[in-house]
Amino acid sequence: MKLSFHGADQNVTGSCHLIQCAGKKVLIDCGLYQGSREIVEENSAPFGFDPADIDYLLLTHAHLDHCGRVPLLAKRGFTGEIITTAATVELARLVMLDSAGLQEEEARYQQRRANRKSGRQKKIIQPLYNRLDALNCLEFIGRRANYNKAILVAPGIRATFIDAGHILGSASILLELEEEGRSHRIVFSGDIGYSNRAILRDPTPPPEVDTVVMETTYGDRLHKQLKPSIDELYTAINETIGQGGNVIIPTFALERAQEVLFYLREGIKNRRIEHYINVFLDSPMAISATRIFARHPECYNTRTLKLSQDGGDPFNLPGLRFTQETAESMAINNVTGGAVIMAGSGMCTGGRVRHHLKHNIWNRKNSIIFVGFAAHGTLARHIIDGAEEVSIFGEKMRVRAGIYTIGGFSAHADQAELLAWYGQAGDPKKTFLVHGEKESMQAFATKLPGGQVVMPELHQVFTL
Repeated sequence: MKLSFHGADQNVTGSCHLIQCAGKKVLIDCGLYQGSREIVEENSAPFGFDPADIDYLLLTHAHLDHCGRVPLLAKRGFTGEIITTAATVELARLVMLDSAGLQEEEARYQQRRANRKSGRQKKIIQPLYNRLDALNCLEFIGRRANYNKAILVAPGIRATFIDAGHILGSASILLELEEEGRSHRIVFSGDIGYSNRAILRDPTPPPEVDTVVMETTYGDRLHKQLKPSIDELYTAINETIGQGGNVIIPTFALERAQEVLFYLREGIKNRRIEHYINVFLDSPMAISATRIFARHPECYNTRTLKLSQDGGDPFNLPGLRFTQETAESMAINNVTGGAVIMAGSGMCTGGRVRHHLKHNIWNRKNSIIFVGFAAHGTLARHIIDGAEEVSIFGEKMRVRAGIYTIGGFSAHADQAELLAWYGQAGDPKKTFLVHGEKESMQAFATKLPGGQVVMPELHQVFTL
């Protein structure tokens, strides 16, 4: 039995881990690297294994940094079976097709730049993968996993998906391995959610295992509490709208968008939001994801499930507009006050939010509210870190809008919740820390009791 690491190793994105057991190769996630151009260039590098040799791909959830390289995996030869939850199937399809469109758009942009520089077309710039590649990889989606029900992936390999409470359909994955009379239990945390969330159930604790592969996104810090975070959201909106400005919320399309809609609905219903607001969900992917959420109440917590069963819509509120078309999005730029604009991407690395930042970031009346993680090298991180000037579409823009960073809405568990989750795994002999910045991993490692703790490097291989 062997375990190797091919992404999210001493960084936050690109999750990809490989198990070799009983003559089979099982990949856990195949995510896209996100962040600075140097990081993104790793996406086109070799995987560290031959995609054609992979027999199974198990997806923990549908975030881009966990499923975003699946089209590339298939493009380079993967023909195995993809196994994941039903909700993740729908969301991953949406995410991968959207990513393919962005890859094509970026390739066209870089091609135009290259042509202008040279005065003629010297080379053809190809996208990492295109929409056809994304559609092709969907053909390999096979069995749907139900929470807490073991699947015989192959002889000697059993997988159990347990609710991770991170986004709709998200899971930690327990693998029970047998080879030549030896057995081994290993759990891959995936991304673990935060308890007492608006829509989803709390994460399910892991069973006792021999080995843990553990995310550490927030392994070095505690989140703000949820209630003060909701209060801060309402205060920021009330102050900004009260002075005639707009609120921009860079929004992750999966989970964060739906959660913010839920709390805006609550704030209007309970009169915590003092002014009438026009709310624009300006993200085709977030709009589609919201509709997918409505189709999977089996993932809801008790409160949200009851609301849905009683005929309520957790994601609908007065003044809400879904702006699907580009022309509708552009028209928002004419709104000079009274608007809450939710647009992707959450890290401001692409999508429509950059246009809204360009039209609003220079105005002191406006505010930008960050409600999620921002990786090093992203535009969001530059703004959060206090940059006085940022470049948007090649134009230098002064940052004069009010900047809010509200950590309580994170879809990731903080250090305390990660430790509580880990504490249920028994007495693991070995723990591998992944999916976190190096400082976060080191801080988390000091909190772990006993056992060997490893922070693997890219393509490093271990014998279980």
